[in-house]
Amino acid sequence: QVQLVESGGGSVQAGGSLRLSCAASGRTFSPYLVGWFRQAPGREREFVASIFWTGGRADYADSVKGRFSISSDNAKRTWYLEMRSLKPEDTAVYSCAGKKGGTSNYDYWGQGTQVTVSS
Repeated sequence: QVQLVESGGGSVQAGGSLRLSCAASGRTFSPYLVGWFRQAPGREREFVASIFWTGGRADYADSVKGRFSISSDNAKRTWYLEMRSLKPEDTAVYSCAGKKGGTSNYDYWGQGTQVTVSS
């Protein structure tokens, strides 16, 4: 059984930085794509960033381009979201996710970690 555990969330002032980590466990973990999503209170979950597990192109939501960076360490089965120049509107619960090849939806989800940005 695959489990994803996020860490690194917290509270920061606007303009600050945080780095989120997502560690995967489980013998069957072999994703095609990994990513980050977020959900703010009263809003739907939205895509933040993704990257191919074997390397290559990273994609970002327009709202975070130039400020957030996704990366992965396959040997550690961990991926990261480096967040810079944080804004109050970045406040949300951030969840990591993984997608197997051949599926349209993400198959694995973490429990989420709170990021709060104060003005």
